[in-house]
Amino acid sequence: MQNQTSPLILSFGAADPAGAIGVQADLAAFAALSCTGLAATTALLIGDSAHVEDTQDVDPDWVSDQARVLLEDMTMAAFKVGAITNIEQVAAIAEILSDYPDAPLILDPFSSRLPHPSDDDAEELLTAIRQLLVPQATVLMLSRVELNHLAETWREGAEDIASDVEHLLALGCEFVLVTGTPAGSALGDSALANTLYGSDGVVSHEAWQHLPGPFIGAGGVLSAAIAAYMAQGLDVEDAVAAAQEYTVGALAHAQRVGMGKFIPDRFFRLRATTPQA
Repeated sequence: MQNQTSPLILSFGAADPAGAIGVQADLAAFAALSCTGLAATTALLIGDSAHVEDTQDVDPDWVSDQARVLLEDMTMAAFKVGAITNIEQVAAIAEILSDYPDAPLILDPFSSRLPHPSDDDAEELLTAIRQLLVPQATVLMLSRVELNHLAETWREGAEDIASDVEHLLALGCEFVLVTGTPAGSALGDSALANTLYGSDGVVSHEAWQHLPGPFIGAGGVLSAAIAAYMAQGLDVEDAVAAAQEYTVGALAHAQRVGMGKFIPDRFFRLRATTPQA
């Protein structure tokens, strides 16, 4: 018997029966990277490895109470916020996180697996994320398309990635990680990159060979791994580099467990070192 020694990370996100996204997926990645994960569930999904059929939002007070009870008992080394479905949840989570400014926050607020809200609801949700969560983020992670959507309502004609990132950094987040950026000609047309931006511009540009897939939850693996490495004390640049290496491995060992898409194997390193019977 001993006291807790592995870093604790609290993840806010959906409960996915397939374990491909959301809190189940995050907890698996945290465990694989020697951290202990805890969860505040924001939505319940009905779905399989192919698609999500329906969602049920969790009442914002329940989301808040789940987190508050844990936080009164335990000290978190990091937080991760995944996809959020309504503005009331955004407000509740933002209020909680404001009490813990010293713990890194990895914000990965979008998921293509979840149904898209109506145009009006989507605009309100983007506004809430922009105003309440982005200023608290240590690392904000999004794709090029998601970056465009988050910046679009207040962008004044700038079309390039760097200009959009600059606007988000001005809101208060420390770093922006844009996934799926052009990798350059060195690795060929099939290569992609993840580009990390800070206040002084590009911090790192990590290229990788595109894997065919199709995958569910690849982005969630990356953001969870960043949270795990930062919880262990790595700085942002090193955490992002280590997380990308881990994510590429998880995708390379992904498994098709049903009739749908491939699910990344978050425990691929453990399986590689386990003796075969």
